[in-house]
Amino acid sequence: MSNKIKLATLVATTFISLSSTAQVGQPYIHDPSTIAECDGKYYTFGTGGGGLISDDGWSWHSGAERPGGGAAPDVLKIGDRYLVIYGATGGGLGGGHNGRILTMWNKTLDPKSPDFKYTTPIEVCYSDGLEDQDAIDPGMLLDPTTGRLWASYGTYFGTIRLIELDPTTGERVKGNEALDIAIDCEATDLIYRDGWYYLLGTHGTCCDGVNSTYNIVVGRSRSITGPYVDNVGRDMFHGGGRMVIAAGDRVCGPGHFGRTIIDEGVEIMSCHYEADFELSGRSVLGIRPLLWRNGWPVAGERFKGGTFEIESERRGYSLELAVDFVRMQQERQGWFNREQMQQPPKPIANQTLADVIGTWPQGDIPTRISDYMFRPHQRWTVTPLDEKGGYLSAPYFKITIEGTDRALTATANKEVTTTPSFTGDDAQLWRIEQLTDGTFRIMPKVVPGQPGLNTRLVLYSAGDSTPTLAEYDFSSDNSKWNFRNH
Repeated sequence: MSNKIKLATLVATTFISLSSTAQVGQPYIHDPSTIAECDGKYYTFGTGGGGLISDDGWSWHSGAERPGGGAAPDVLKIGDRYLVIYGATGGGLGGGHNGRILTMWNKTLDPKSPDFKYTTPIEVCYSDGLEDQDAIDPGMLLDPTTGRLWASYGTYFGTIRLIELDPTTGERVKGNEALDIAIDCEATDLIYRDGWYYLLGTHGTCCDGVNSTYNIVVGRSRSITGPYVDNVGRDMFHGGGRMVIAAGDRVCGPGHFGRTIIDEGVEIMSCHYEADFELSGRSVLGIRPLLWRNGWPVAGERFKGGTFEIESERRGYSLELAVDFVRMQQERQGWFNREQMQQPPKPIANQTLADVIGTWPQGDIPTRISDYMFRPHQRWTVTPLDEKGGYLSAPYFKITIEGTDRALTATANKEVTTTPSFTGDDAQLWRIEQLTDGTFRIMPKVVPGQPGLNTRLVLYSAGDSTPTLAEYDFSSDNSKWNFRNH
């Protein structure tokens, strides 16, 4: 949070249904914590107290509760409890930089639960308003290699500092000395992956709506204590940082990074956008796929749908209807016909749906995988369905053959077929998630005959030509697909 401008309270009073470029409902928040899951619901807390709740990760509404007010909280589940950390004053709020960082526990994040009760906040550090440091904007990491708990905090007013907390009590480890690890950023967060510690910092200016220049940068280190160095060798203690996400897609000012691991190879990052140009420039929750490229985190693009070849990563073959291949008529061209080669070339139109649909069966048509040839039985229109709910980062999608209502559908025998029309049945709704390597997994919302939401079976390339539903396996290209806009 900026040390220059006092934040105004954001109040959401009406339900707004957005396009698939943003979360739907009332996603208004500033300085959101890392998203936490509790009893099947998702929570994030923001500056000023309170926060957002979602039943599915796609539609958000107010209702999360956090006492203490203050700014820029973070939340972390440790064992069967939730540790919340936040800044009380500081950041220029109230005119000064004398701030405090506090922690408190709760057994649940659900304010309707009988177990919902926060413990008395414990101060873990402070700034006196005179030194070159500002105790605000904390973020936490429970080191998976050691079990030690760390918190980073600070703003542009001085340094970013690192302290160690007790993961049992939430108190500052006795005798721990704060370390200065970065400058020229705020709202930091720490994550660990594959032997590297990453420091994510928010760079630029905030709290100025569509004029905010917030962006998120990163450095990494083999040690939790640093130094954190970017991809060109610049230490974050001397202003370095590799870009993770900046303005785009009619939102600007991404800040306050959070990482959520959904599955192996399936990760998302959360943040706020200082201004959504489609929503009066309000500060809103942002969720994007989190990709990893050459050991560096980078925000993926939100998948919005369109018309594509759906290509198997396994061999590069295309998902298609299992129908007869209809040849296109063409005057044969060749080097051997000298007279013909003197004529100007003429474009050949693509085969159209009208050319072939009469040869297709009327009922269900199975699918297969084969060479892509720009043909109508290989062209799929993917459409977001905001009204059908969703999951962390996106709504469900319908997948139909271009120009038709013929819909990709999961079957009770764990196969995939196409039905003549889209009815909105859950077996015709698809979860499409970008994986950390940039490919996608495609997962039916339900599999008929299987209980509850489907969380394991994905569209799978069995061999070279057989699409089926099988267990997701990030280590296998059979589980992975690409959307090609040919």
